[in-house]
Amino acid sequence: MNENFMNGLLSFAGKMQSNKILSAIKDGFVDNMPVVIMGAFCTLFQFILSATAAQGYQISLANVPGFGWLAGLWDMWGMMNYGCMNFMAVAIVFLVSMHYAENLGHAGDKTAPAVALASFVSLINTKITYTPEGATEAVSVGSGVLNTYTNAQGLFVALIVGILATLIYVKLIQSGKLTLKLPDSVPPNVAHSFSVLFPAVLTILCFGLLGFVMDKVFHSSFFTLIATIMAPVQAIMTGLPGYLVIVLIMMLLWWFGIHGPNVMGAVTTPFMTAAYAANNAAFAAGEPLPNIICTPFGSAFFSHTGSGITGGLIIAILLFSKRDDYKAIARLAIPCGIFNINEPIIFGIPMVMNPLLGIPFFLAPVVSVTIGYILTVIGICPRFGVDAPWTTPTGILGFLASGGNIMGGLSQLIAFASSILVYTPFVIIANKQVSEAAA
Repeated sequence: MNENFMNGLLSFAGKMQSNKILSAIKDGFVDNMPVVIMGAFCTLFQFILSATAAQGYQISLANVPGFGWLAGLWDMWGMMNYGCMNFMAVAIVFLVSMHYAENLGHAGDKTAPAVALASFVSLINTKITYTPEGATEAVSVGSGVLNTYTNAQGLFVALIVGILATLIYVKLIQSGKLTLKLPDSVPPNVAHSFSVLFPAVLTILCFGLLGFVMDKVFHSSFFTLIATIMAPVQAIMTGLPGYLVIVLIMMLLWWFGIHGPNVMGAVTTPFMTAAYAANNAAFAAGEPLPNIICTPFGSAFFSHTGSGITGGLIIAILLFSKRDDYKAIARLAIPCGIFNINEPIIFGIPMVMNPLLGIPFFLAPVVSVTIGYILTVIGICPRFGVDAPWTTPTGILGFLASGGNIMGGLSQLIAFASSILVYTPFVIIANKQVSEAAA
C-alpha cells in the first residue's frame, strides 16, 4: 500500500513537472519575478524615502532635514512601479507564449509571443467612454487600453491566451497547408516571417472575433467572463482552509524528496500573484489592502528559513539535541537557513521519509501560517503589500513586506518561534532513540 502510494505520488509529481503547459506557466512567472520584485521595491522606496508630511506620511527620509530633495523622486518611483506592476499581464502573455512555443518544438520562432500578445490585446474594447454627471448616455473620449486589462486583473486571461494562441499558431504551422514558400535567395528572417504569415493572421483573427462577439452580442468581455469563473477558485486558493491544503500537499511532496513548491508553483503562483498585485496597488494608493494570503504572506509564514520552517528544527537541535550527527548538520545548515534555503538539512538529517521528524515537518508550517493569519485578522500583523525577495532573512522579510512596519517583522518572528516549540519535543524523542540503540 505504501509503495503504491509513493509510486503514485512520484508519478503525479513527474507529470506536473513535465507538463508542457504547466512548465510554460511556471517558467513565465519565474522570468517575470525580477520585474515584480523591482515594482515592489519601487512602492517601498516611494513611501519610506519620498513621502512627505503633506501627504500624511511622517516616517519617511524625505521629512528629515537635509533630505527633502527625496520628495522630488516620488513620481519616479510611482512611474517605475506602474511599468512593473500594471503591465504584468502583458509580460506574462509574452513570456508564457515564448516558453510554450519552446515546449512545442518551436524554440526559434520569435513570432509566436508577438502573435499571442496581439491576440491578447484583440480581446480588449479599446474605446474609452465616460458618462458625464447628469447625462444618460456615455460619451466617447478616445481610445486606449485600461490598466484593468493589463495589470493583475488580466492575469488569468493572459495565461489562457498565452497558451491557446500559441497552440493554435503552432498547429497551423505544423499542418503545412498555410506555409508560403519563398525562393532561397530571400534572407532567412524575411522568409520565416512570410512562412508564418497565414498562421499568425488566422490566430489573431480568432481572438479578434471572440472579443467582438463578447462585446457586441453579450455586451461584456472575455475578461469579465474569466474573472467571474475564476473568482470562486481565487477565494478558495487565498482562503485559510484552501491554503493549508496546498501547504500540506507541498510538504507531502517534500517528505518524499520532491520539491513541493516547484511542483505546485504553476498552479498556485497565478492566484498568489494576483492577490499580491491587488494588495500592492492598494498599498500604493493608500487604500486598505484586500487580501491576507498572497505571495509575500507565503514567504513570511510558510517558507521562512525554508519549507517546513526547518530553521526551528536547527535551533531546537542546537538547544536540546544530544546527537552529534544532528548538531553537525544543524551547524552546517545555519548559513543557508538564514536565507531560507533548507536543502542541506532536508537531505542531511534527512527529513525525507523520516517518520519521527516528518510529523513536525508537516505541523510547523501549518501552525505558522495559522498564527500569521490570526495575527493579521485581529490587526496585530499588517497585510503585506510589498513582495520582498524570498531569500530575505526572517524578521526583515516581514518588516519589508508590510511596507516598513515593525509589527510585520515581529509577527513573523512570533510565527518562527512557534516552529521551535513544534520541533523541540521530537528532537528530545530522537535523543531517546539514540540512548535506546546504545543500550
